[in-house]
Amino acid sequence: MTTDDATDATPDRTAGSDTTVGSDSTEGTVAADAGAPRKDRRKGLRILWWVLGVVVGLILVAVIAILIWSQVGVAAAEPAPLAAVQADDRIVITDDSAGLVLEPASGATGVGLVFVPGAKVEAAAYAAKLSGLVAEQGVTVVITKPWLNLAFFDFRPLDAFTGLAPDVDTWIVGGHSLGGVRSCMLATQADALALFASYCSTDLAESGLPVLSISGSEDGLSTPEDIADGRPLLPGDAGFVEVEGASHSSFGDYGLQAGDGTPEISDEDMTAQITELVGGLAASLR
Repeated sequence: MTTDDATDATPDRTAGSDTTVGSDSTEGTVAADAGAPRKDRRKGLRILWWVLGVVVGLILVAVIAILIWSQVGVAAAEPAPLAAVQADDRIVITDDSAGLVLEPASGATGVGLVFVPGAKVEAAAYAAKLSGLVAEQGVTVVITKPWLNLAFFDFRPLDAFTGLAPDVDTWIVGGHSLGGVRSCMLATQADALALFASYCSTDLAESGLPVLSISGSEDGLSTPEDIADGRPLLPGDAGFVEVEGASHSSFGDYGLQAGDGTPEISDEDMTAQITELVGGLAASLR
């Protein structure tokens, strides 16, 4: 081999060596680049699971808080008025898990009232104020027992309650305070609507339903101004009656409420007013 041949051969070996080193370096870079996305994905998944865990934890805390709040401070029925209803032989009482049913012992008219209680007020707290409708007007009354003691969390349809009195074929739906707001949402499933110290958030102006709104002059929670503001959402021929001296709590028997006015009407007179007014609406449906 000549010197020139040796010289020519050397670059070939060098070139081959360089090519091998370059290939190893490239493969290492490619492997590193392939590993980086996997690490990023694992990190992203860990963050995602952490966020989901936080969200689920917050939801659980909120649910537990609502459950506790809904059971604390529920206004119970005053014993004496309830005992008087229970002793009235003109009224047959059935206590069902869905509602408290008050039926006339005789003289039933076939008209009923599904009554939705105010927020965190026991169903039985309204029995006395509605008892005159049963005993004197022949109206069957079903006082609902809302889920969590809050009507807004109770999405059952009206027939979940009317089914408790299958002999009744004409129904008024109504309610007190926030229960009245809920009753507006059920109104198109009934034959008439009765509001007790309440107003609608649902537009029923074109519903054609007979509507009676009973409020109190001394109500500090559903004020006369609130009642007036809600009037455009009701039919033009809706009846509005403001009971002189009645406060928010005058519509039940569960004690006074914070923020309410001072009642200036007796329980007997309030019961008589409710009996006459709602009884008149019931009679118009027969």
